[in-house]
Amino acid sequence: MLCCLQLPFSRRIVLLVFKKILFLLFFFASFYGQQINAQEIQLSPNDDLQKVLDNSQDGDVITLGPGSYFGNFIISKQVTLRGATLKAGKGEAIINAQGKGHALRLKNSKITIENLNIINWGDDLTEQTSGIYSHDKVNNQKATGLVIKNNTLIGDGFGIWLNHVTDAKVLNNRVKGNLNIRSSDRGNGIQVANVTHSHIFNNEVSETRDGVYVISSQNNLIEKNTMHHLRYGIHYMYSYDNTVKDNTAYNIRAGYALMSSRRLTITGNKTTDSEDYGFLLNFITQSTFTNNHIKNVWTKPENKVLGRDGKGLFVYNSGYNTLTGNIIDTAEIGIHLTAGSENIKIYGNSFINNPTQVKYVSNKKQEWSKDGRGNYWSNYLGWDMDNNGVGDTIFEPNDGIDKLVWQYPEMKMIMDSPAILILRWVQRQFPVLKPPGVKDSHPLMLPHFAQKNLDENDKNTSLANNATPMSLKEEQL
Repeated sequence: MLCCLQLPFSRRIVLLVFKKILFLLFFFASFYGQQINAQEIQLSPNDDLQKVLDNSQDGDVITLGPGSYFGNFIISKQVTLRGATLKAGKGEAIINAQGKGHALRLKNSKITIENLNIINWGDDLTEQTSGIYSHDKVNNQKATGLVIKNNTLIGDGFGIWLNHVTDAKVLNNRVKGNLNIRSSDRGNGIQVANVTHSHIFNNEVSETRDGVYVISSQNNLIEKNTMHHLRYGIHYMYSYDNTVKDNTAYNIRAGYALMSSRRLTITGNKTTDSEDYGFLLNFITQSTFTNNHIKNVWTKPENKVLGRDGKGLFVYNSGYNTLTGNIIDTAEIGIHLTAGSENIKIYGNSFINNPTQVKYVSNKKQEWSKDGRGNYWSNYLGWDMDNNGVGDTIFEPNDGIDKLVWQYPEMKMIMDSPAILILRWVQRQFPVLKPPGVKDSHPLMLPHFAQKNLDENDKNTSLANNATPMSLKEEQL
């Protein structure tokens, strides 16, 4: 140390800079040396893919030429496995698992699977057989940085299975199951378990059991996926702080089945032609549902049984949620609340062409408006004398007769009889006889989306009227 201090100042500076350069070189070599030595390996179906995977090193890019690669392949290095891209833009490399096991099993972090056609893996749901399977932790930590994109998967078991994973990206894949197998015997298209901070984006899932199944996972974004011909489009269990945004589900039993979860943000999603539910909420709390569109929820005649009606929103044992800006259009029951579903804010929604707008099974009052703004009801017969866009009379969707019908469905046969009409009249004249239920004190005269467009047009017109023409400005000068 003394010798170093006795050196001239300029030499000490040079020595310090030299040491820093050595440190940076060592750091670079440690962290990026493997990438420097990484190779791009081209394979054909005649090559031994598993041997190449075993002998690869982190950072290698393995490109599969057109053709079929038979077997169950294990990837234990941090590599990219991809199909060659032809001029048409679609890879023709096929991974064929020959009807058993996993097609690809991922056993490390930072693995990319891209542009492959994966087919014919096993159908043993107990063994979780999947097209792409990542289940194991890496050094007792979650696998990180997995990328699965632009693949086509067609098989009987699970499509993509992720467990104990963080910071994954599942993008632009197409997963298809087998309609010849009973729905309950198929795997899910994309299974996400114990996964955090991941993005499931722009995938198409069809003919599996559920489209995207999420369990015990937090802080994920599920966005712009398309799901059809399934049981549930997106199915949540025991998951918190997730966002479900701009997804589409159609020809399905339930568009979105959300259970035992909290702090979900559900926005901009669509579901059409559901048989049982648009959205099913079971023990969902502290969540927001905004700008979702539900249309055509109707049970097929051949599946009709007593009590099975298509429900736009079915809310069961769910409280402390907010529903606003949603469209519920042409469902047998617009919204059905039961089993303690209270302390819910419901305002600014549009209920359109639903034979039964509300089914509320409880003995507590609920006010469905906020700050002078309620919901739009297509069967509201009130008026708006002050032309402020809000009805002047309260809307109450249900009365005591409705509750009797729910309890005794056989009463539907006499719903139009004089006795029932008299009972309804008595309830209106003597409100003390009316049981507690849902009340909208500020019903909207127009659907919320139409009112929003009207307000924007009025604003633009006002701005145009207030603008001073250039010729007038010149004259004033």
